[in-house]
Amino acid sequence: GTKWDPVDTDFSFPPQWERLWFLILTSSFFLTLVWFYFWWEVHNDYNEINWFLYNRMGYWSDWSIPILVTTAAGFTYITMLLILALCHIAVGQQMNLHWLHKIGLVTTLITTVVTMSSIAQLWDDEWEMVFISLQATAPFLHIGALAAVTALSWLVAGQFARTEKATSQMLMFTAYLAVVVALYLVPLAISSPCIMEKKALAPKPAILGHRGAPMLAPENTLMSFQKAVEQKVYGVQADVVLSYDGVPFLMHDKTLRRTTNVEEVFPERAYEHSSMFNWTDLQKLNAGEWFLQNDPFWTAGSLSRADYLEAANQSVCKLEDMLEVIKDNTSLILNFQDLPAAHPYYSTYINITLETILASGIRQQAVMWLPDTERQLVRQVAPGFQQTSGLKLDAERLREKGIVKLNLRYTKVTNEDVRDYAMANLSVNLYTVNEPWLFSILWCAGVPSVTSDSSHLLRKVPFPIWLMPPDEYHLIWITSDLISFLVIVGVFIFQKWRLGSIRTYNPEQIMLSAAVRRSSQDVKIMKEKLIFSEINSGVEPADELSFCSENGY
Repeated sequence: GTKWDPVDTDFSFPPQWERLWFLILTSSFFLTLVWFYFWWEVHNDYNEINWFLYNRMGYWSDWSIPILVTTAAGFTYITMLLILALCHIAVGQQMNLHWLHKIGLVTTLITTVVTMSSIAQLWDDEWEMVFISLQATAPFLHIGALAAVTALSWLVAGQFARTEKATSQMLMFTAYLAVVVALYLVPLAISSPCIMEKKALAPKPAILGHRGAPMLAPENTLMSFQKAVEQKVYGVQADVVLSYDGVPFLMHDKTLRRTTNVEEVFPERAYEHSSMFNWTDLQKLNAGEWFLQNDPFWTAGSLSRADYLEAANQSVCKLEDMLEVIKDNTSLILNFQDLPAAHPYYSTYINITLETILASGIRQQAVMWLPDTERQLVRQVAPGFQQTSGLKLDAERLREKGIVKLNLRYTKVTNEDVRDYAMANLSVNLYTVNEPWLFSILWCAGVPSVTSDSSHLLRKVPFPIWLMPPDEYHLIWITSDLISFLVIVGVFIFQKWRLGSIRTYNPEQIMLSAAVRRSSQDVKIMKEKLIFSEINSGVEPADELSFCSENGY
């Protein structure tokens, strides 16, 4: 970059256009940082995101990893540009971004904004994950941000010392001080359920296998539920559909395309509702090969040879067969798909499913009944079922409806909601919780149970990832702020002392004072530049030249 004189300018920032590019660069950094953080934290929901995109586009593809890699690459690129820009400013040079970098910067900024806007419109619920994740990360992000702003004091103090005008100094100092004070006070707004005394920690949440154990076997297959039972889960969740000839079976999607080979066996019926197939046709389908081909959780490669072969040969699972596997020691949550109006059992599918459950011999107290349809009938036929709601209502209304349990997405419930429901003697189960950090936050919040794709991982979590007493957190907070303050004050004093004397000399004097250590040719060039500078300024050079001669220059 081209060096400019920090004394002749109010700020040693670049000219107007360079300032604009610096502003764009800084904005891009913060936007890509937020997007990178968001996409990293929603790892818990990658499978849901892929399923959501599958329903939009009509074919399965794992978009999560390419998006994560692209986001990480963009964030790294912007971060490197910002670091280089700050280094240039620190030594009094312009950024002089190459036009290729300007194109890359604008492209990254536009791409990030468009992607964030698309997610906000298509799946706004997912942004709630950011606020939940901050309950786990905010105390540590605060320390990191404090360290970064403290380190930035070297650059700010340098600019402050070089600046001539008092007004400019005050503006710069006030802006930096506002950021620092805000960071010092941020912990007042940090609220995490894991900032608590150890003795107040609730029991570990019970774990229910989501569609069995879908990371270890194809979802909603007999193998999946066998694996869940092997993991000694508290319960399982399954999705029930009724075939065209009245057989209850397990299937999550409305069609069979994602989890079976229906496009190969019945290509002309691939887009039909799954309930419009009779059981004989359903038995002809393979329900396991998709799991090995698509590898939705990146776990297929870790299967043993025997498990791999077993998964490849899974078929559509009957509700009756699943109940036989789990009936002894496992609870059950059932989701029901609404049948098309043309289905022959449209008005009686609840009765048929209810008969199948009761005939299996499973304890009524182990069944959490979720559908609102025919709830009164279910109470009469199976009074022992735990009436469960998938709607978030106030505790009084839930009691009036005879509800004893709630089954909600984890983004729909706050820590205060969990406490209020517990005080009303209502149990809450949250889905789908896969990451240990999220499991830890919900554990600290007192959530009784969670539904998970990764039951085999969460059952190995012996304790929340972190748990900190309030007094210890306050001590860390105050100590960090105090250290940061002392470092910043020291840096400002040192920079003022180091750079403050520059104002007492003009650039030509500084140049000539350094000439003693230069070669005679360099000195001659400097003299010539000084002579021409003074002639152009209308100053008589004779006295100055004689002064130089007398002092041996």
